[in-house]
Amino acid sequence: MSWLPDDFVHPVHVPVPHTALHLRPIREADTPLDYPAVMGSQERLWEIFGPAWSWPMETMTYEEDRLDLLRHEKEIAAHQSFNYALLDAEETAILGCVYIDPPERTGSDGEISWWVVDDLVDSEAEHALDVLVPEWITVNWPFRQPRFLGRDITWQHWLSLPPVT
Repeated sequence: MSWLPDDFVHPVHVPVPHTALHLRPIREADTPLDYPAVMGSQERLWEIFGPAWSWPMETMTYEEDRLDLLRHEKEIAAHQSFNYALLDAEETAILGCVYIDPPERTGSDGEISWWVVDDLVDSEAEHALDVLVPEWITVNWPFRQPRFLGRDITWQHWLSLPPVT
């Protein structure tokens, strides 16, 4: 049984209210935008995601990022998991990402996390994204018990939960 209904159609363009930004599914072709975004914020992102995902490694290469985005693109197409890039209006910069994944730990039917680049931390854009994501997930995704990692549950608490079997 899939973690999403067979007839679910994932959103392909999501405006971030009160900003010129939007979300769309990430693609391998986004590597030239993604790599500088991730590596420019690597230290902070490692503090957030490193203990759970071992990502992003300090030594991550451009090619490793490209292969990671190719994997994400294939997972999106297969509805296995979703990675949405946060982009400016012209799509000349990736400014963060939103991850929507099947549950790895018990107690939810979807696990959602997100980040912005260092330059947007504590900005109006980050606050707008923080408001948007839970609303968007509640309204547009078929979850009954979404879990917002690092938001409604700490990463440490999440890691202590039993894995989904």
